[in-house]
Amino acid sequence: MDRVCVGAVVGAHGVRGAVRVKSFTAEAADIGRYGPVEDEATGRRFELQVIGQAKGLVIARLVGVADRNAAEALKGMRLCVPRDRLPATEEDEFLYADLVGMRAETPDGTPLGTVRGVFDFGGGEVLDVQGARGGLMVPFTRAAVPVVDVAGRRLVVDPPAYAPEEEEDQGGE
Repeated sequence: MDRVCVGAVVGAHGVRGAVRVKSFTAEAADIGRYGPVEDEATGRRFELQVIGQAKGLVIARLVGVADRNAAEALKGMRLCVPRDRLPATEEDEFLYADLVGMRAETPDGTPLGTVRGVFDFGGGEVLDVQGARGGLMVPFTRAAVPVVDVAGRRLVVDPPAYAPEEEEDQGGE
């Protein structure tokens, strides 16, 4: 993937065009360190200047956005940067964007599908794997995903087994 989403505009801040941004970077304010950001949908580019933080969000100015109405119009915009502007990852460290599109297989090599997304609903990261037999949500833990081969674009999934009564609840046989 050549672009990585580093944040999203969640609303306006004040009357002079500042925006509130949910940052997806390890340190929230780092969203301003990677150069111009692009609207994921349109490719429109903005110089982003971090001016503060409040309630877990980054307050920023996007050059060219001068009033509250213009800032409100950007709500929901996902901000991306080229992958090569981000720092290199360490061994056993991955960006969500690195995992999306990887093929997933069982420990014996049986194909399960393709990773369509990585989510964190508050209880830990979960992989959404979609295949010919439907979807599978897999906890992104070392036990459930023991191998992540970024270079080979594959990961090994050993999903937790459900107890028999849970299988019935899950639509099992």
